[in-house]
This record gives sequence, structure tokens and C-alpha cells, in this order.
Amino acid sequence: MTSRLALALLLALTGCGDDAAERVARAEREIAGMELGAAKVDLTAALADAGDDPAILRMLAAVQLRLGDGDGAAATASRLERSGGSQAELALIRAEAAVPRGNSDQALALLGQDASPAAERVRAAALSAKGDTAGAFAALQRGAASGGDPLLLRDYARFLIAAQDLDAASRQVEALSRLPAGKFDAALIAADIAVRRGQFAEAHAVLEQMAAKYPRVPDPWLARANAFDLQGKLDDALAMTSRAAAVAPDDPRVRDLQVQFASMKGEWDKVRSLLARQERDLDPLSANGLSYAEAMLRTGHPEQARAMFQRALTRSPNNPFARIMLAEAQLATGDSLAAFGTVRPLAASQLAGPRELELAVKAADAAGLPDATPLRARLRAAQAGQAQSLAAEGQAALAREDWSAAAQAYAQLAQSGDDPEVLKRLALALSHAGKGEEAIRAADKARALRPEDPDTLYMAGLVRARTGTDLPTAITLLRKASSAEPTNAVFRNTLARYQTQPGA
Repeated sequence: MTSRLALALLLALTGCGDDAAERVARAEREIAGMELGAAKVDLTAALADAGDDPAILRMLAAVQLRLGDGDGAAATASRLERSGGSQAELALIRAEAAVPRGNSDQALALLGQDASPAAERVRAAALSAKGDTAGAFAALQRGAASGGDPLLLRDYARFLIAAQDLDAASRQVEALSRLPAGKFDAALIAADIAVRRGQFAEAHAVLEQMAAKYPRVPDPWLARANAFDLQGKLDDALAMTSRAAAVAPDDPRVRDLQVQFASMKGEWDKVRSLLARQERDLDPLSANGLSYAEAMLRTGHPEQARAMFQRALTRSPNNPFARIMLAEAQLATGDSLAAFGTVRPLAASQLAGPRELELAVKAADAAGLPDATPLRARLRAAQAGQAQSLAAEGQAALAREDWSAAAQAYAQLAQSGDDPEVLKRLALALSHAGKGEEAIRAADKARALRPEDPDTLYMAGLVRARTGTDLPTAITLLRKASSAEPTNAVFRNTLARYQTQPGA
């Protein structure tokens, strides 16, 4: 809170009674500790005691907006208007409140020509909700250039992470960390970037410090749970989830992790119990949607599971988990030929592991197909570790950003035959290793094998954009990938990230 606002509050509360003053003071401490739900309760109570004081209303609106409570913030804006709030501040509050309520056009109209960093942040959110990712990116760039708004820098960093530009995101985090009001988000995002780079010890150290500093906030525990999950440390992830649940038992993110880990442990009745009330509203491609579909399969409802996985795969044909699970559901319903057709693209890859190959063998055997014999030989080889060790080496190297090691592992795999999955990863590693021409050749070879595949289009565009080679072609390829999968945030954000560069 600025000293000016603190002074305004002090003057406003003179004579308002001890209860209101105490509640506002406690709310200030809660906001500093990121206990926004508690601050909302205290500010609401303070207003009940002190009346519609403009300074308290401004505090409450800010808290409501940070919580995503658009209805509450809009109501607070109406009270602030009656109490003498300026038209400029009212327009900004109402614009931001309109976004979570699904009224993006109204938000943009309310913002008008306001070019302040806060307005650009809200404009970016509204444009993003409308599907205008390029417009959102441009607004974030303008806002970052014109001033240090902590929430804008937070959103800008998150956008860049989704565009897989971790270096640029780290620069925004550095700027954010220099702002007193940005330290919480800066630390969380820095930990996220560290996890994405495989720097788990560094991430856990940051998050442990955050948990000590913000003891009543679940975010550090949730982030540690996700990090431990990526490390394959399920028991530690469960322990962190329990810590988060102790702080915020009703937080939907806590429930989501409980579902995820119950799925990993095969506790399917628990998964169904946790998600039963949401069944009709579950996105089939979300983690919860996929977990619920698998729970239906594992508890004896293969037809329903098949329909759910079919919807997921239709929306995202390159989702390997949805493809594997649909094949399992098809096998469970007796349609072995369809199951083999579903799993075959995964089993054909040199990156195929025992799970994909074993499923393909089962489907081919059940359908009486001759493909079972060579697949069985490949399954034995996979179980013996052939090719899998190279695939594991390559994946581990990608995670720790050892681009040369990753390129070497995938180049060895590529010698065994043309495989678009291998070539995509090889192209990515080569582009980061400064071998632009080789990266483009690998990506184009993958695209030639699967010319309409959104992933191969994306990689062919990405390596060109990263190396600054033929940007018009790069943008065309990225745009095709994004059009093929319009819900893919990585595709959308990467396109927006590069299409504004000179020469594009």
C-alpha cells in the first residue's frame, strides 16, 4: 500500500470507531501476507462499521480483482461511484471486473484510450479472452515499456513462459522482483522457471522460503507438490499437497492435485468421488477430465470412458495419453482393430516405450494382425533397454537445457530411421545449440513425414523464428499450427511472440 493511500485511510478512519480501524489495519497486514480472502472479509466488515469510505472501497476492489471476483468488484465500483470515485478509476475497475464475467468487449470499451500500464494489463486480459493473442502480447509489451506495474509484469512473464521463451520471462521476473508489490509473484514465477529448467533444488529453496514468509498461503506448497511430481517423488508431492490442504482445504487447486495423485496411485473410486459433482462440466482435455475418464475405465465403465477419450483425442490428436487411453478403452469394449489403429502412431515411433508397444501387441494379437510379430520383437528390445536409454538421455538433457547432449542423443536415435517425434526433439535441441541450418533440416524432415501435423508445423516454424531465418515462412508455419489447434496456448503465444519482430 502506498503512503498516500495509508494517509488517506488514517484520515478517513478518524472517528470511525476502533473496530473499523482495527479491521483495516489487519487487512493491510493480510494483503502484505497475500491472505486475500481474509482481507476481503475484514474490509467488508470495516465498511459495515465505517460506511462507504472511498479509501476502504478502493482497497476492497483491488482485493476482489486480485481474487478474480468480478461481480464483487463491479458492486464495489458502484458503491465507490456514489462515494465520489473518479470516472477514470471507476472505468478501470469496471473494465477489469468485466473480464472474469465474460464481458471482454465491455472491458475494452470502458478502457477507451487509457494507455496506462494497468489499463494495458486489463486490455491484454480482455484481448486474450477474445482469442486475440497477438493483440494481448502487444498490450503487454506497451505496458511493460511505459511503467512498472507489478501485475502487468506478472502477466507478461507468464505469457512468455507459455510461449516457451524462458530467457525473456526471466528478464520480466527480474524487473518484477525489484518492485515491493511484486516480490510474491516474482518468487513464484522464478521457481516455476527453475522447475521447467530442471533446477529442482533451486526451486525448492525459493518455495521453502516463501512458505515460511507466507504461512497462510497454499501457493508455495502447491508449487512444491508439482515440482516433486515432476521429479517422480510421489510421497513428497503428497506431503506438500497435505500441507496446502491444511492451509486452504477448499482451494480447487488442492482438489486438483488430490485427483492427480489419487490417479497416479490407482485410487479410482477416490477420483470418481472427488470429481462426481463436476462430471457434466469437465473439459475432456483437462487433467481432471482425463483422470475421470480413466477412473470410469478402471471401475468397469469402458463405453463411457471410450466416449470421453474420443472427445479428448478429437480435440488434440497429438495428445499421447488420450491416444493410449482411448486404445485401452477400445480394447476393453472388444474393438481390437480400432484399438490397434489408435495406438499404432505411438508404437511406430522410436520413442515408443514398453507401455505403447505392449498395448499395440495386445491389440494386434486380438485383431489377428501380422503386425504383432515385429511389435513383439520391438517390445523385447524396449524391455531390454535398447533405444530407451537414448530416449531417456535426450529427454533428461532437454529438461536441464543441455542442448548439445540432447542433440547428440536424438541424432543417434535418428540414425535408426525416419521418426518425426525424434526429429522434432532433435530440431529443438539443435536450434538452442546454435545450429540453425541443421535444426531447420531436421524440422522440415519431420514435417515432410507428417505434413499436416500441428506439432511438426509448429516446430518447423519455431526453429526458423528462433534462429531468425526466413521469418515470413516461420510465421506462416506457426499460424498454420495455431489454426489447426486453436486452443493450444503454446502455439498461440509463440505466434504472437514472433510475428511482431522486424522482417516477419
